[in-house]
Amino acid sequence: MKKFFKKIWSNMSVTVIGALFGLMLIFGVVIGVVGYVSLDNAFKNEYASSTYRMADAATALVNGDRLHNYVEDNDPTTQEYVETNNKLQICCYKLHVSLIYIIEVDQSDYGRFVSVFNVVDNDVDNTNYSPWELNYHRNTTNDEYRTKYRNLYEQKSDYETLFRLKTTDGQHPHITTLVPVFNSSHDVVGILCMQRPVSEMYHSMMPYFFTLIVSVVLLGVVISVLSILFVNLAIIRPLGKVSREATRFSKDSTNANSIGKISRFAVIQNLANSIDSMETETIENIKSLTSITAEREKIGAELSIATSIQQDSLPKVENAFPNRKDFEIYASMNPAKEVGGDFYNFFLIDDDHLGLIIADVSGKGVPAALFMMVSNIVISDRARMVADPAKVIEYANQNIYEHNQTGMFVTVWLGILEISTGTLVSVNAGHEDPIIYRKKSNMFVENKEKHGFVVGGMGGLKYENQYTKLQKGDKIFVYTDGLSEAMDKDHNMFGIPRAVKTLNEHRNESPKELLSCVTDAVKEFVGDEPQSDDLTMMCVELK
Repeated sequence: MKKFFKKIWSNMSVTVIGALFGLMLIFGVVIGVVGYVSLDNAFKNEYASSTYRMADAATALVNGDRLHNYVEDNDPTTQEYVETNNKLQICCYKLHVSLIYIIEVDQSDYGRFVSVFNVVDNDVDNTNYSPWELNYHRNTTNDEYRTKYRNLYEQKSDYETLFRLKTTDGQHPHITTLVPVFNSSHDVVGILCMQRPVSEMYHSMMPYFFTLIVSVVLLGVVISVLSILFVNLAIIRPLGKVSREATRFSKDSTNANSIGKISRFAVIQNLANSIDSMETETIENIKSLTSITAEREKIGAELSIATSIQQDSLPKVENAFPNRKDFEIYASMNPAKEVGGDFYNFFLIDDDHLGLIIADVSGKGVPAALFMMVSNIVISDRARMVADPAKVIEYANQNIYEHNQTGMFVTVWLGILEISTGTLVSVNAGHEDPIIYRKKSNMFVENKEKHGFVVGGMGGLKYENQYTKLQKGDKIFVYTDGLSEAMDKDHNMFGIPRAVKTLNEHRNESPKELLSCVTDAVKEFVGDEPQSDDLTMMCVELK
């Protein structure tokens, strides 16, 4: 049974036809609700208006100039009072209302009133009201009444209406209309209130509402049946044929007979034509994709090997010089792609001289990686033979330029540190300026240097050595532009000032921890934006 219902539920015909029927049902309910609300509002407006006219006519039975005197005299037996009360009682019977009462309201805050006239017809709505006596005092029941009293006395409105459709005092739903009672000077001296049951209104509404509901239901049934027949013939059956062919093809991926002409609707016929074309093209694409996938797997494997080779070409940073306690060094490289164009290198030229290199090749990817490896070998090997950074870069520039057919270049910072004295001889070939920490000032500061031209861009260039003195506890931090030019989603750059600030926040950390903190700061700044350039850093601390 469960399988049967599951099959029925997954059937397109049942689902679509059921949805159509459900929509028509919802449509009928909405129309019924809207019709009922509109009809209810219309009847309420008409009921309120007619009750106002009745109440307004009843005020003609009262002498407004004498209203206050009735209260002061407090004598319900006077001929004038009795005649007026009888007229109001007859009016109550003739108009078929539950209550007519006239009150004089305390205008200081409209919070109290005194009864002048009060007539009741309990037979109208099977109620049990007891009429108030003359001069009966009562507090205003709530702020709603107080506001309406004020509006009438200040002549802001011609009448006020209250619908009491949900009562809490045991009485039946009713409408109460309040109209002002005027004296001969057209001043408001009291308020006539007429209470009328709403049962008459609802009895009048029911035939209209019943007719509306029946009409909507019949119309909905007719439209549903016609819609179901049309949808089944024009849409569901053609789509079913397309679905069956698509299912068949997904299982065996072989061509079959063309679906052909199945519908006069262009969108369905185009779908059928697309299925026919797809089957032919897919078989051809499968053959092509098989070949392409094999080639991409081969390229992916080669890129993985290239990444491994590039990483192996760089010196190991963990315990790089385990026997040396007079300095500490750490470096990191995070390429933007599988392989990158940045590189770093460090090595002991002799027991007292440490070679330091950081560089950034123009471009990215495999070409930059190849250029990087050549540049690293040329510069590193020359620096091991000639402990003069300017001479090393001059040689590397000429050598790379003469064999550079691609127009690529590399920015380089090369330094040779004399460990015993702290003397750092460096040359800057178009690279970022180092940031140096001085233990004496306990602060990282950008070290502005004189820049030479990039390596490999032009032959016959001369470069100039620069000299910096480091003390024990000082640190030198070098990096590529992947740090300063890292961008967030709004294209704001990380920048050198932010880098200096980050370094100073972690000034007391070891080189390894310092690089980790900077990396975390860049990641937090960039957020979910993809890495736009290789990020390489190196830090040396003199012990």
